[in-house]
Amino acid sequence: MATQAKRRRVAGPAGSDEDPAPVASFLSWCQRVGLELSPKVAVSRQGTVAGYGMVARESVQPGELLFAVPRAALLSQHTCSISGVLERERGALQSQSGWVPLLLALLHEMQAPASLWRPYFALWPELGRLEHPMFWPEEERRRLLQGTGVPEAVEKDLANIRSEYYSIVLPFMDAHADLFSPRVRSLELYRQLVALVMAYSFQEPLEEEEDEKEPNSPLMVPAADILNHLANHNANLEYSPTCLRMVAIQPIPKGHEIFNTYGQMANWQLIHMYGFAEPYPDNTNDTADIQMVTVREAALQGTKVEAERLLLYERWDFLCKLEMVGEEGAFVIGREEVLTEEELAATLKVLCMSAEEFREFKDRNGWEDDKSEDSLTITDIPKLKASWRQLLRDSVLLTLQTYATDLKTEQDLLSNKEVYAALSWREQQALQVRYGQKMILHRLLELTR
Repeated sequence: MATQAKRRRVAGPAGSDEDPAPVASFLSWCQRVGLELSPKVAVSRQGTVAGYGMVARESVQPGELLFAVPRAALLSQHTCSISGVLERERGALQSQSGWVPLLLALLHEMQAPASLWRPYFALWPELGRLEHPMFWPEEERRRLLQGTGVPEAVEKDLANIRSEYYSIVLPFMDAHADLFSPRVRSLELYRQLVALVMAYSFQEPLEEEEDEKEPNSPLMVPAADILNHLANHNANLEYSPTCLRMVAIQPIPKGHEIFNTYGQMANWQLIHMYGFAEPYPDNTNDTADIQMVTVREAALQGTKVEAERLLLYERWDFLCKLEMVGEEGAFVIGREEVLTEEELAATLKVLCMSAEEFREFKDRNGWEDDKSEDSLTITDIPKLKASWRQLLRDSVLLTLQTYATDLKTEQDLLSNKEVYAALSWREQQALQVRYGQKMILHRLLELTR
């Protein structure tokens, strides 16, 4: 297993000498609340990729229990000391994110001297040192992450956070002034807690019959959120009616760090939500996006007269009605597969049709009677029709133009260890995001020749 830093704890660069007091206090708290830690694991800053983590004291085999967290120790809107108020006013706390009740629970508990979770909070990162791009200066964020999709995602986050705070959260705290001290009534603190929940909370999987209901709100899971992330992780969180269990899924040698996974996430998602990226080529879940409107733009480049442009827009509108494309959607390309295979295949097919083929296709109402099977796996791309390959290639070239630098520039930075080491933490992480995406896009260029 690789031992390079995969997840920088959201507090940023690791601290200096370990202060044992927070860990000792946390371990004592675990005993009080019934959080069972295996004697084979240790919570420590030593031997971890960044910040607090968990390390194997002894060799661990697959299937062994690393720790079990009783549901009473979880911190959520249902377990906090103001759960009754949050439940009574649930209707007024609905929001786009669905996180408001948990965030209010955190705002209350973190300022309550007698909070059950106070020893747990001691292992939180310093909120003022979170490394999410939402805390970067706008100029730096755009300069380092242009073309990756992160700046646009952050802008949406910031707008939603501000709206949510002033329209829902602050009025609730003002109406319950006895529950919230003035020092927690701050947009900046709320933004920091949103980032903390983004990076540290867990979402319990829904049962199939629950899929149509409201999604489960996030919850904080002490001990589980200490683990750092790795795509090739060696532990996995399991849910049961009484507790949450972290179980080893690979052999973990003595002295090695225990890693969880935050899901199949591309590097742009990791840096957006957690403040770090996995170094190339470790993130096997990495992806690159081609904006749907970019494919439309590439197709428009091939039109010569107004009639052709109008026909292309007609095809685009038809694809929109079929819910294959949208103005804000993206085609997602992984290293080994096209994650939006059906949508991209449909788009290339329709936009590359002759006028007569499109009329017939539209008369059949799309795919209702279409028995053809157009494959768009990565390995099948060279076998596509020449017109499809050309449109895909032109779309990739337009996408590459959105970045501020080219692939060779990134390769030169990564190949020179001294130059790379001299970069700031943010510059290094952003470089890994850009490079991973460009490698996927350049492979598409090779496949579409």
